[in-house]
Amino acid sequence: MSRTLRVPIFPLPGAILFPRTQLPLHIFEPRYREMVRDAVDGAGQIAMIQPHRLDDDNQAPLYGVGCVGEVVGVEELDDGRFNIVLMGSNRFRLLREIDTDAAYRCAEIDITAFSDGEPEPLASIQRAEVEREARKLGDALGLAVDWAAVARLDDEMLVNAIAQVAPFDVGAKQALLEAESLQDRTDLLVQLMQFHRMAVTGGVEIEPTLQ
Repeated sequence: MSRTLRVPIFPLPGAILFPRTQLPLHIFEPRYREMVRDAVDGAGQIAMIQPHRLDDDNQAPLYGVGCVGEVVGVEELDDGRFNIVLMGSNRFRLLREIDTDAAYRCAEIDITAFSDGEPEPLASIQRAEVEREARKLGDALGLAVDWAAVARLDDEMLVNAIAQVAPFDVGAKQALLEAESLQDRTDLLVQLMQFHRMAVTGGVEIEPTLQ
């Protein structure tokens, strides 16, 4: 049986949230300052979702899947901006947008569309492959990474953290978000890291586009 919620939505390309994963955000636009205030005064939830494009009028069509974030940290700055931290709770399917008097967008969502319980651990060979490809991509991009700290992350945190921060395009990030299981997401993540590394080292400026 489906369960629906009405939530404020934050359309932000390249920013994806997973259950049990945190996402820090700096909020500066007036409409999203209003959204944060209303969320803190209300249910404490903001739904992250990617738009298909970035429009100044904030009317871009949205992807059909996002993730609800619980506001677990809020810092209001002197000029009215916010630093917030969201903790992912449930992935959702977008049902429809709702007309409100708010400056930000709101929607009705189905939060029972995915089985987002604790995942099974990865096989050791799959875990090793993720770490190996992450190191190769980090080296190709010239990143300074504390690999000892990375190795201490559990399987889900490792895969989801890389998916969040890796420089993939919007379509690729969406495909990672929508992967049914941690194992499926891991397989896709490895492929994307390999492709991106080859593009970087080979001087190719294209990225994979998954729709």
